[in-house]
Amino acid sequence: MDEKMKRMKELTGLLTRAGRAYYQEDREIMSNFEYDRLYDELQQLENETGVVLAGSPTRQVGYEVLDELPKERHEQPMLSLDKTKEVSVLKNFVGDQKVLLSWKMDGLTVVLTYRDGSLFKAVTRGNGEIGEVITNNAKVFENIPLTIPYTGELVLRGEAVISYKDFEKINEEIADVDARYKNPRNLCSGSVRQLNNEITAKRHVRFYAFTLVRAEGVDFENSREKQFAWLAEQGFDVVEHKMVTAETLEDTVKWFAEAVEENPVPSDGLVAVYDDIAYGRSLGRTAKFPRDSFAFKWADEIRDTHLLDIEWSPSRTGLINPVAIFEPVELEGTTVSRASVHNISILKALQLGIGDVVQVYKANMIIPQIAENLTRSGKIEIPRHCPVCGGATRIQQMNDVETLYCTNPECQAKKIKSFALFVSRDAMNIDGMSEATLEKFIGRGFIHEFADIFRLERHREEIVEMEGFGEKSYDKLMNGIGRARNTTLPRLIYSLGIPNIGVANAKMICRAFDYDLERIRQADAQEMARVDGIGDVIGAAVAEFFRDGEKSRQLDDLLEELEIETYVPEQADQSFAGMNFVITGSLAHFTNRNELKALIEEKGGKVTGTVTSKTSYLINNDTTSTTSKNKKARELGIPIISEEDFLNMTQQG
Repeated sequence: MDEKMKRMKELTGLLTRAGRAYYQEDREIMSNFEYDRLYDELQQLENETGVVLAGSPTRQVGYEVLDELPKERHEQPMLSLDKTKEVSVLKNFVGDQKVLLSWKMDGLTVVLTYRDGSLFKAVTRGNGEIGEVITNNAKVFENIPLTIPYTGELVLRGEAVISYKDFEKINEEIADVDARYKNPRNLCSGSVRQLNNEITAKRHVRFYAFTLVRAEGVDFENSREKQFAWLAEQGFDVVEHKMVTAETLEDTVKWFAEAVEENPVPSDGLVAVYDDIAYGRSLGRTAKFPRDSFAFKWADEIRDTHLLDIEWSPSRTGLINPVAIFEPVELEGTTVSRASVHNISILKALQLGIGDVVQVYKANMIIPQIAENLTRSGKIEIPRHCPVCGGATRIQQMNDVETLYCTNPECQAKKIKSFALFVSRDAMNIDGMSEATLEKFIGRGFIHEFADIFRLERHREEIVEMEGFGEKSYDKLMNGIGRARNTTLPRLIYSLGIPNIGVANAKMICRAFDYDLERIRQADAQEMARVDGIGDVIGAAVAEFFRDGEKSRQLDDLLEELEIETYVPEQADQSFAGMNFVITGSLAHFTNRNELKALIEEKGGKVTGTVTSKTSYLINNDTTSTTSKNKKARELGIPIISEEDFLNMTQQG
């Protein structure tokens, strides 16, 4: 019993960390296969001991809600589904009932509410009890009807997803390979929960309805299938589904298994739900699972093969990713011979060695992964030198994950990726300068630093004679370079490839230092850390970047080739100058707190998180509430105003 309890504690910690990384941080510290295996082991131990530890992932649902969006409690808890990989278990669930079998889509579950024929509210699943309000984002999903014929209150659930095609297209547009999304689910999760719905609109998110929760006054004749048909009549895309019985179940599962290869959206299995609504409801639920539905996960097709090599692939930031190369095997109808190992931690956990017998599979029947290493020789040596430049490597540990980095700042791989970022759309935006072209120019010695891009005319004769080039291609490239000479300071800052400085942070830095490049270059770590969204760690990195002698010399060289547009601030209303505001509670007129904060700052005001004697106004639509901030404001005699009051103030100002 003691050994079992010890193992349960170990598994709870491992799975909790893996779940937090996957759902909240959009990264993976173990494969889906490994997670499922450990989860099943923990569940078995809980069944054997009769003990469930506090915080066990078998009793938690989904991910924890982040604080970036307003939160709201669901009317009914959104439970996860009991699952199996065995058709026989699913057949027992079906019994003598008719069952709807549909895709189990791999995206983000969203609850929609319609009132008076219009979309009223959209909330993510969250942790099953509390979700995040994303109404503004849902309105720009590609296929959600904003108005429907039905005018009563309708509540339904569905999955927000991004297709494989759109996922690949969006990733291709991200020049920095380290910033690319790992899979469509991570991209969808980030897209659905954006604070700016303009970003959501560009991500091609689609919504597929899979459960009708409530539609007052409509008779569905006790049938889930009729609910689906009615939702389709209202304009919703409904998840693809088929009616099955115990006799037709196996053939239908086979049909889905074959169709998944052509399915445009990610799916990690199937969902079975009783067509008879009353019967399903009569079964009730367990502490975690409803009894009217069941999930079927694909029984992974696993093949044994031999590990031939580990390929180490460097990137722009110096991160060197291990990729397993193995003897080709047939999986799910295609030949595969390589799979990402993700990081050093997973490499060590698998105890990989050349010649080992490894088991490989396709996660969600799509992405090749290593499931297990049967030999576990552990003979892979982590390279001490970068395979591209020969520079020294180092292992870096962050959040319990070990990764390998090249320490040579002059590594050619880093240069190619850095230059790719430099010429990308949000940076210098040089048309015609692909990563392949950069690689050729760097290889021929035309480009050593950023400024050299603007001096490529020196190599005109050689470029025109290069394979794939000619007069027209050369002229097009030179025109793109010419246009890029006139740029803005935020574009320049972003293009430099400073670690952790994206487009938004670059703009924040420029704004904080009044668009004065010299002030930015001279700022120390503390000054940088005070910029909104930067903080101590990133602030120190930015200051260190501009203190680097060689980087500073290269920037001076680059500036000789550029014309930086002069920033002319608008003569904005500064009626809130000297005022401090605190915002609390949900908002009605503004999309989120950041939007309200931006308006206050635009008018010269300041937004803080705590009510103090220096606070001028507390903005809370529930002005009579007894929350701690309201109480503190009343004690200090600080006015508590609603959004309406605030908007009136802006009009008066």
